[in-house]
Amino acid sequence: MTMTTISGVGGRLRFVPNLTTAGPFLALVVLVVLGFLMNHDFLSMNNILNVVTRSAFTAIIAVGATFVISTGGLDLSVGSMAAFVTGIMILFMNLLAGNIGLWAIPAGMVAVLIAGALCGLLNGAIVTLGKIEPFIVTLGTMGIFRALITYMADGGTIPIDRSLRDAYRPVYFGTLAGIPIPIIVSLVVAVIASFVLYKTKFGRRCAAVGANEDVARYSGISVTTIRTAAFAIQGLCVGIAAICYVPRLGAATPTTGLLWELQVITAVVIGGTPLRGGTGRIWGTIAGAVILETIGNLMVLSDVVSEYLVAAVQGIIIIIAMLIQRLSK
Repeated sequence: MTMTTISGVGGRLRFVPNLTTAGPFLALVVLVVLGFLMNHDFLSMNNILNVVTRSAFTAIIAVGATFVISTGGLDLSVGSMAAFVTGIMILFMNLLAGNIGLWAIPAGMVAVLIAGALCGLLNGAIVTLGKIEPFIVTLGTMGIFRALITYMADGGTIPIDRSLRDAYRPVYFGTLAGIPIPIIVSLVVAVIASFVLYKTKFGRRCAAVGANEDVARYSGISVTTIRTAAFAIQGLCVGIAAICYVPRLGAATPTTGLLWELQVITAVVIGGTPLRGGTGRIWGTIAGAVILETIGNLMVLSDVVSEYLVAAVQGIIIIIAMLIQRLSK
């Protein structure tokens, strides 16, 4: 968390948190208190673990989106991409299951990571080499990826081979030291992403490109390389999320990942990363993903607002977050 130093009485120094950085965490605390007041079952261990586990998929993809947005880009295709690469993964595993047995699972994981990275690379290459707005490019690939998974599934579903289901279930339903595996994966992704974004030249160059593309170019930074790499990281994160998501339903469908792009962008924005780029807040993004799932959980536990309005609430949240960012600017 970013801290601001302020001089105090007698020359002493005291520290106060940067409100922009601390905002998502304060909002999460308020939601937790509100949830407990609305329904005491909200703070049960099972419910808390369920909320955080369900938010893991959004959090992982949103970490990748933080890189893209910090460079001044935007990816609207992540939901459709998730469906597409999930279908590729399952088809690949099913193809190998009869020949190499359970080894098809790690082979499928490698395949989905490669597929995700290549999809992200494709988005980045079209944006940078074609000099087309990311919004337009990813809007187009969103339709392409969704059409491809629909074609692959023939309008139906692509289920995992029965011989692989039981062995794959622990990736979502299993725990390590009592912590669900998707939560552990999302934390590992966040730690690695934080190091890359805050401690490496690449991360600093992402922020530089997003802050001012022309200045970054005059400084010797390859804007094309940085932006393309950011989109590739986004695709890789989609692949990681797909690995954790597949055991939950055991199949890929044309509706897999529907509206995930809204959840991902909302998580990044309420996490404190401005859509104009120039900076990225990984842990704020993680908090943003948990906030969204917490709100959805509260809507289910209470009768105040219908759970069918979750997407509407998310839309309202991102509009409010953007207004706050505009006012703060």
